[in-house]
Amino acid sequence: SVGLETISITNPIVIAGMFIGGLLPYLFSALAINAVGKTAFLMIEEVRRQFREIPGLKEGKAKPDSARCVDISTKGALKEMVLPGLLAIVSPIAVGMVLGPEALGGMLIGAVLVGVLLAIQMANSGGAWDNAKKYIEMGNYGGKGTKVHEAAVIGDTVGDPLKDTAGPSMNILIKVMSIVALVFVPLFIK
Repeated sequence: SVGLETISITNPIVIAGMFIGGLLPYLFSALAINAVGKTAFLMIEEVRRQFREIPGLKEGKAKPDSARCVDISTKGALKEMVLPGLLAIVSPIAVGMVLGPEALGGMLIGAVLVGVLLAIQMANSGGAWDNAKKYIEMGNYGGKGTKVHEAAVIGDTVGDPLKDTAGPSMNILIKVMSIVALVFVPLFIK
């Protein structure tokens, strides 16, 4: 028991925790989207290198080094998600130690409210951009090769990380923060 019967949202320390919690899903998703972009750039560079250096690859006569691409993807995913993972683990501990258990409760409330809404928004908007590109590629609005299609491809480039990375990862962020808070809350009792 932490000694808290209720958490009052009229308490300024709880409101401060709610604001901190509301900021974390945005920071986490920005880091996740940035991680996808960095890793995708490394993958593009590797594919270009293989087309330059492997004879017959452009003509389809040689096999690509797909193991190298998988290696880049795996290493990039692990390396780039260290900071978002630390954010999910360290933030409840820091808020609990500095501001106390009331603020920690407020932080979890803010993170859950904003995280759930952000996850729904990211999944839906990312899916909409993806489906818009597919719809245009079916011949609508001029089809492939048009300015509309170019814009849809750019939209899909933004939409894919939203629906495939940042949106689903909100669930993980909320769970990790909640578990860390539950485990460490006895340390925050004053």
